[in-house]
Amino acid sequence: MVSSLLNHTQTRFAEKIARIRAGEYLIGDFMLADAKDVDLAGGVPAMGQRRDASGNISGMRTRPEFHQQIRALIKQDILDIMLSSTSTIEQLAAEGLFDGSRVLAAFRGNEATDAWVGIRGGRYREYAPIPYRGAALEFAVAPVCLYSMTYVNDARLDVASLEAYARFRADARANGLMHFLEVFNPNIETGIAADEIPRFINDSIVRTLASLTKAERPEFLKVAYNGPESLEELVCHDPSVVVGVLGGGHGTHRDTFELLAQTERHGGRLALFGRKINNAEHQPSLIAWMRRVVDHQATSLEAVRGYHADLQRLGLRADRPLETDSQITEDVLRADAH
Repeated sequence: MVSSLLNHTQTRFAEKIARIRAGEYLIGDFMLADAKDVDLAGGVPAMGQRRDASGNISGMRTRPEFHQQIRALIKQDILDIMLSSTSTIEQLAAEGLFDGSRVLAAFRGNEATDAWVGIRGGRYREYAPIPYRGAALEFAVAPVCLYSMTYVNDARLDVASLEAYARFRADARANGLMHFLEVFNPNIETGIAADEIPRFINDSIVRTLASLTKAERPEFLKVAYNGPESLEELVCHDPSVVVGVLGGGHGTHRDTFELLAQTERHGGRLALFGRKINNAEHQPSLIAWMRRVVDHQATSLEAVRGYHADLQRLGLRADRPLETDSQITEDVLRADAH
């Protein structure tokens, strides 16, 4: 039985994805998503660190404090997609948080073991991923969910992941749900040279999508940013596929803004950030500057300076000095930085 799903037709996502698919992308149509599904990756520490009135870290957030962060970002009304766990979306939807909202509610539809990165003492990410899906799709209230896969160049393991994805697609169709597909870079040694990984990922994605009819295809892809050439290859190969990127590592805020600028410049149409937003000194300010970058209203360096000015105005201490935070630290971003 299909549960009562939140209406998505009034969201910015619905409008933007329609224009993008029609080849009518405009400045402003780039989509920003926040991945507040960290409870599926870890336990108590997953919600992030609590900050006091001055921005100093003061312990770990509780679940209610974490939910309050989500409420504030929905009400800010800049994000296009809010992704969280089924339990979080259910609670916030019951409060009416998404009623009339232009922000699309989404939930994580699976959590293979390579996503279990926040378990204290856990070593799951050291091993090849095993498919796992905890969410019961028939009880979902959000109309779209994320499904993630990791190819590791092992036929036995990759077939198991593909078969699990096929079962998920059938379940999603039966429950009237859309989905988007996240493909991680390998988390273990694969025997593939580092400079071949982007091509391995692109080829694996194209091969996977070739088996899917229109009714089965994901709404968009979410991949690691493996550089401009890799992104452009994937974007140009099949213009009907909307490609987005995941948020990257622990780097500076310059890394964050530069990732957005390069993704938009090379044909990506969406970015989904998790810990870079969740760990920010002031999440609403960070998101506001992310929006300015993808809308061509600020360069990545201008955004860092503007964000630090916001922190100073709000009386919040920055985690890094401005000079440090203005540096690009991720190698994949350096060659194409503007």
